[in-house]
Amino acid sequence: MSSSKKTMSAKDDGKRAPKLRFPEFRGREAWKPVTLQEASTPVSERVGERMLTPVSISAGIGFVRQSEKFGRDISGDQYRLYTVVRDGDFVFNKGNSLKFPQGCVYLLQGWGEVAAPNVFICFRLKDGHSKGFFQQCFEQNQHGKQLRRHITSGARSNGLLNISKETFYSVEISTPTYPEQQTIDECLSSVDEVAAAQTRKVDALKTHKKGLMQQLFPREGETQPRLRFTEFQNNGEWVVKRLEDLAKRGSGHTPSKSKPEYYDGGIKWVSLADSKRLDSGLISETAIEISDKGIQNSSAVLHPEGTVLISRDAGIGKSAVMSVPMAVSQHFIAWTCKPPLLSNWFLYHLLQNNKPHFERAATGSTIKTIGLKFFIDLAFRVPALSEQHRIASCLSSLDALINAEVQKLEALKRHKRGLMQQLFPFTHGVEQ
Repeated sequence: MSSSKKTMSAKDDGKRAPKLRFPEFRGREAWKPVTLQEASTPVSERVGERMLTPVSISAGIGFVRQSEKFGRDISGDQYRLYTVVRDGDFVFNKGNSLKFPQGCVYLLQGWGEVAAPNVFICFRLKDGHSKGFFQQCFEQNQHGKQLRRHITSGARSNGLLNISKETFYSVEISTPTYPEQQTIDECLSSVDEVAAAQTRKVDALKTHKKGLMQQLFPREGETQPRLRFTEFQNNGEWVVKRLEDLAKRGSGHTPSKSKPEYYDGGIKWVSLADSKRLDSGLISETAIEISDKGIQNSSAVLHPEGTVLISRDAGIGKSAVMSVPMAVSQHFIAWTCKPPLLSNWFLYHLLQNNKPHFERAATGSTIKTIGLKFFIDLAFRVPALSEQHRIASCLSSLDALINAEVQKLEALKRHKRGLMQQLFPFTHGVEQ
């Protein structure tokens, strides 16, 4: 072997040694690359006349029934050609997504037998390879980071990427010995279990809040809520009021983008890019800022701190309270509450509770939106200001608890990502 080849080999071995190894495996040999062709056996058994559940795969979720994902079973005449997938088998869906642009791979667990579309690539690991370890590798998108150099065009008409079986099975997974694979899987799976429990806790709190809101606000056709705080139980019916009589309505505007001086001036400007920031209660940051010139030379308006905004489209009905003065784009309506009549936090929760109503009111074929007239005519039943404050305080306290639990969940996810960066080496074709 030449010296240059020795150098290359040593470099590769260094890349295949993780930064963190469990004590019993320290000093062991470097991890070795294995292709999926070497590590697995294709699964190609057809469903035929068997009655199995047709499934699909959603990125970030995994296996879902077709009837749940699409609202109906879409297998049709192709059902008999579907592939029989059993617990312990892997399935590659070569549809692109934000989370997995080159397609996602999931391990079937707890389903028994299912029917998977025959355009998916299904395979089963051979002995000596840990299913959990490989699933953790696929979660890191080790396959996608290698497949992307083979993708020369966008998705086909059926939404699938042009990835052949030969190309997919050429993907390399850097692996240690089987016992070390199992130990790594046990470690990461334990973190997954804690994160799953935390997810259930967050979901339960959100469900509790939704149910509580349905009790604290009058239902359609009713004049007062079914649940009232003790001090307000004899206060009688809530009164119907037009929102415009309780708050000042402000529209939004986009300063000319051909004028650079209208932007990057330190004034927060809520746009469609901030959709994910909404529904968290308080909005403090925006993706884009505009300038004083952008305000002065356009129809943009600077709304005061405490203004409640609601989205007219692209996340219809999403709302938030401004923590600082902000402007908004035309995709939003801004409501500045009149303090003697309406509490801004009560309005925020009221809008949250009516989100399904806003979604039903939206019109349009490709992009749904709510017209301005809807907001001009918008009316709600509201109680006296003191009861508004009490309801808002209760729900905001619950929001704070939910946000705290969400932060714990995010911390667990960051912890796992950090662990994976330490427990897996940087391998050829895979960027950690």
